[in-house]
Amino acid sequence: MMPSNIHVPGVKVLEADLNGEGMRIGIVQARFNQEYGEALSEFCIRELLQLGVDQNDIHLFTVPGALEIPFALQRLAETETFDGLVAFGAVIRGETYHFELVANESAAGISRVCLESGLPIANGVLTCDNDDQANQRTAQKGADCARAVVEMANLALALTPDLDIEMHHTEETK
Repeated sequence: MMPSNIHVPGVKVLEADLNGEGMRIGIVQARFNQEYGEALSEFCIRELLQLGVDQNDIHLFTVPGALEIPFALQRLAETETFDGLVAFGAVIRGETYHFELVANESAAGISRVCLESGLPIANGVLTCDNDDQANQRTAQKGADCARAVVEMANLALALTPDLDIEMHHTEETK
């Protein structure tokens, strides 16, 4: 098993940056299984505020379901007004193949928009077997997505050409 904090002499490390001050974050929330989407968004917004994102810089958009999320994300990315986006919804397994189709296509679309736009997108679409699993995951997943989008937006900024990247040497090299 790999250690969680690798310290190799001479290796420079770009530390995780969870400072959300000055960031504009867009959230796309599916209305299907609405109670989970709303809970995910609420926990995410609370965490974004804790990370320093101003409430006026958090924008929430709703769409019918998980399959519509990638389209909304793509249009928001095209505006070039957001530092990061978050996708929320819940796909609960049923008795048909529809669960796999929706879960897979939603995730693939979200990833595609992220990679094609170069904009960080946290995928918070729950894919659960039942309502109990969804209930158990909403608080943690909402907060995790807030931290992920802020960290990745800061990483994208740090890796932007023409900006100074502050790398830190590991303790062994100081």
